[in-house]
Amino acid sequence: MTTIELARFRVEDAAVDRLVAERPAMVEAMRRRFPGCLAAYLTREDDGRWLDVVLWRSRAEAEEAARSIDTVPECAAWFRHISASSGLRHVEVVDAWPDPA
Repeated sequence: MTTIELARFRVEDAAVDRLVAERPAMVEAMRRRFPGCLAAYLTREDDGRWLDVVLWRSRAEAEEAARSIDTVPECAAWFRHISASSGLRHVEVVDAWPDPA
């Protein structure tokens, strides 16, 4: 079942430009290592927190990536910009339009 990964975090103002600039390389490296990654959206909330939304082909693939994401050098380097994490969670897509599959 298609799964959405939600990761909420904070970034210091001084690190925002690097966070955004390094994002394409990080996502490309993540997609190469984890082919179940279908899409990724980096969002900024009104209160200044960030929400990373990643679409996965399955929950198993999302959970495997979460366990070993730090082994991808570009991902580990990108995470250094995060000053505080509010955690990671996975939710299964029950219905969607358009259908991601």
